[in-house]
Amino acid sequence: MLYYPYQYPSNAEYRPAQHQSSARRVLTVSGNGQISVEPNILTIQLEVVTENESLRQAQQENANTMNQVIQALLNLGIPRENIHTTVFTIFPRYDFVDGKQVFRGYDVTNGITVEISAIDQAGAIIDEAVKNGVNRVSNIQFTVRDKDMYYQQALSAALENANGKAEAIARTLRLNLNQPPIKIVEQSTGTPPITYKVTAASAESFATPIEPGQIMVSATVEVQYQY
Repeated sequence: MLYYPYQYPSNAEYRPAQHQSSARRVLTVSGNGQISVEPNILTIQLEVVTENESLRQAQQENANTMNQVIQALLNLGIPRENIHTTVFTIFPRYDFVDGKQVFRGYDVTNGITVEISAIDQAGAIIDEAVKNGVNRVSNIQFTVRDKDMYYQQALSAALENANGKAEAIARTLRLNLNQPPIKIVEQSTGTPPITYKVTAASAESFATPIEPGQIMVSATVEVQYQY
C-alpha cells in the first residue's frame, strides 16, 4: 500500500493563536469636598397681618403700616431695590359657634423680603421693623456672594479627595493606576442656605440676637480610572 504525504495548499499560512486583550478594567471612586464660608448676605421676610371686619378698612390699615415699615427700613440705609414685595393675601376669617360657621372679618397679609449686606445689623433691623408694625418675621436666610468661586474650591477639593482614594486603593492592591482619569462626573448636591425662623418680639423687648454661623459649600464627583 502506498502512502502519499499530505500537501498543504501553496497559499496556506500558519498563524499562531493570538489571545484577545483582556477587557478594560476600571476603578470608580467618589470624592467629596467642603468649604466653610462666612455668610455675607442676609434676607428676611417681614409681614404685616391686619384683621378687621371691613375688608376695605383692613386693606387701608395694612397699607399704611407697611408703608411705615418700608420708610423705616429706608431710613436705616437699606436701598429700595433691596426691598421686594413677596406676599399679599386676603382671607375671610370664620369661627365655629355651636357647630355653625360665623363670619368674623378678614385677614390681610402683606409681606416683603429685605436683603441686607450689614449682617451685624440684622437684630436692630428686625427690632425696628417690629417697632413700626411688623408682626410676623420668618425665612431668615444667610447666603454668600460669589457662590461659584466657593463652589469651584469645593470641587477642586472633591477631585483631590477622589484621587487620594484611588491612589490608596492602587497601593493596597498593587495596581498600576493610569493617570489622568478616564471619566469625571460632577454630581449636583446643591447648597441650601442656612435658614432661621424667628418669632417677632414686641417693640419694647431687648435687641433680637441673630447669629449667622457658617455655611458649608459642598461638591461631589464620581471619578473613573483605568488600570
